[in-house]
Amino acid sequence: MGIICIENMEFHAYHGCYNEERITGNRFLVDLEISTGIEGAAVTDKLADTLNYQLAYDLVKEQMEIQSHLLENVAGRILDSLYESFPAIEKATVKVSKMNPPMGGQIGRVSVTFTR
Repeated sequence: MGIICIENMEFHAYHGCYNEERITGNRFLVDLEISTGIEGAAVTDKLADTLNYQLAYDLVKEQMEIQSHLLENVAGRILDSLYESFPAIEKATVKVSKMNPPMGGQIGRVSVTFTR
C-alpha cells in the first residue's frame, strides 16, 4: 500500500450560496490523498500498474466545473467519481478550499475535508 498525493490543484469555479459567487466565481484549491497498491509500479515502472494521476486530476477538474452551493457537495462528488473510476482505492481524502470567501471579514480560506 502507498499514498499518492495531488496537492494544490487550482481552479476558478462557481460554487457558493450567494448569486454573486455563482456569477463571478472564486479561486479554489483541491488536495487529494489516495491510498492504493503501488508496489507493482515501483518494480515495473509502468503506468498501468498504478493509479493514473492525470485521470485523477481530470476527474477532479470535471467535478469542479459543476456548480454547487456547498463545498461538501463538491468534495462528496469528487470522492464518488474517484471510487467509481479506480476500484483499487483503499482510502481517499479530498480537501476543497475556497480562497477569500465572502464572509464579511478578512479570511484566507474555508475548507471541507472528506475521507472515505
